[in-house]
Amino acid sequence: QVQRLKRRYRPDSVGWVQHGNRGRSTPWAVSLPQKQSILALARGKYRGFNDSHLTEKLCAEEDLDFSRETVRRILRAAKLASPQKRRPRQYRSRRPPRPRFGMMALTDASRHDWLEGRGPMLTLLGFQDDATGQILAAHFQLEAENTVGYLRALHALIVAHGIPLSLYRDRHSIFQRNDAHWTLAEQLAGKQSPTQLGRALEELGIEQIPAYSPQAKGRIERAWRTCQDRLVSELRLARAATLAEANAVLENFCADYNRRFAHPAAHADSDFRRLPRRFDLSRCLALRYQRLVNADHTVVLGTHSIALPPLPGHRGYAGETVDLSHQLDGTLRIYRADLLLMALPLPLQEHAQRRPAVIPSAQKRKPKMPRIYNLSGRPALAAVT
Repeated sequence: QVQRLKRRYRPDSVGWVQHGNRGRSTPWAVSLPQKQSILALARGKYRGFNDSHLTEKLCAEEDLDFSRETVRRILRAAKLASPQKRRPRQYRSRRPPRPRFGMMALTDASRHDWLEGRGPMLTLLGFQDDATGQILAAHFQLEAENTVGYLRALHALIVAHGIPLSLYRDRHSIFQRNDAHWTLAEQLAGKQSPTQLGRALEELGIEQIPAYSPQAKGRIERAWRTCQDRLVSELRLARAATLAEANAVLENFCADYNRRFAHPAAHADSDFRRLPRRFDLSRCLALRYQRLVNADHTVVLGTHSIALPPLPGHRGYAGETVDLSHQLDGTLRIYRADLLLMALPLPLQEHAQRRPAVIPSAQKRKPKMPRIYNLSGRPALAAVT
């Protein structure tokens, strides 16, 4: 090497120290048409995709097999910034994941403009396994985070995998009572009555673990952040504009997410449990109310007055307490202890808006003051005058 440099030495220039391949492109370099194609796809079809997601799509859909770093350099050279915002990290100790599949499930909901204005605002609600990071069940709904949505997701989870040992969730009033009101019966029992979802979890034997900060359940928070990036891009790519189309894209996305990001648990055993024999899952995962039977053998649920049938032998049961089970399929079942008295269709009424629409003051009707009549039906003031 030194001998070659000595032979090339020129005292009147510095060109002799430059490499012979200077200015030449390498055989494996990205050609200009390929760079232009990548930039056109990044600005058009795959607009808003992050670097890793864009690299995967270029390889799978466009037959452009490049590394993520190569795609990143091309985008940054063209002044195309990543949609992901980097923030300084804070120190937090990470909780080790559970060792077995089904030992703990994480749950959360995310209200977001998933369709980017092409359709209504949606809420993503689902469950994730703590040991593997696998999305166990998820769905979109028009309504905000509510009890019915969690019951539906829990039903899908149990049907697909079984009953988990524990559930890591936040302290939303859907899961637990946060009010300071105690009835006399609750004071005597030493605890408040559970919410509808809390009662269902107790009947299923699922231990509830409340999280006291979003970072405590950071695994599902990071999964939702990934969904708000990748899933939004997939919905845009599929041009989804309705709830049904969004759920169809979500089903494929969850399968792809589990294939890419889920990992094996530390132990191969599964802690998901089967339902006990003769366990009525539909009755458990329902909105349940207790009502006192009126003297005319009717019960009231909201604006509905329901007439109950007689017992065998035309016996009555006025004054007794019955259990109303409003199930997820829109059927209302009424039980006296474990005896099914009747079942009737009564669709669940859900509202997409968090609060009722505000009525402008111009549309508010002022109640008319009642007029007092006396003296043979004449108004009182007129009679005085």
